[in-house]
Amino acid sequence: MRFVTLAGRILFALIFVASTAGHFTRAEIDMAAAHGVPLASILVQVSGLIALAGGLSVATGYKARIGAWLLALFLVPVTFIMHNFWTVQDPATAQLQQIMFLKNISMLGGAFLIAYFGAGPLSVDAWLTNRSYESYPAQKPERRVA
Repeated sequence: MRFVTLAGRILFALIFVASTAGHFTRAEIDMAAAHGVPLASILVQVSGLIALAGGLSVATGYKARIGAWLLALFLVPVTFIMHNFWTVQDPATAQLQQIMFLKNISMLGGAFLIAYFGAGPLSVDAWLTNRSYESYPAQKPERRVA
């Protein structure tokens, strides 16, 4: 099961890391500006850095709880601003935006789970925790079984 947690973290983080480059393109900045994002040329790039930092944090399991909160910070405004399907007139486009909205909501749920439970056993966080207590085994905390 340890490998399932690792695979889940990597698969979850993949979309954030892979989409980072788009946040630095004129097309993505213009699309955000068209959706009413203020200071789009700055905020889109900042959001890309937040998504990259959060995605790498979750994927590696280093400070994964913080990384998950970064992804939540990224997802909330992006979901409600960029995928506001309730304002779209064309039915096909509205359906596509609703799917994208729900995808982001489900990813927000995943980020909340990681923020609560942490990275799991095969992670930098677990390695650092175990390493820091190796010389003091009497003080090693009990492991929670999830």
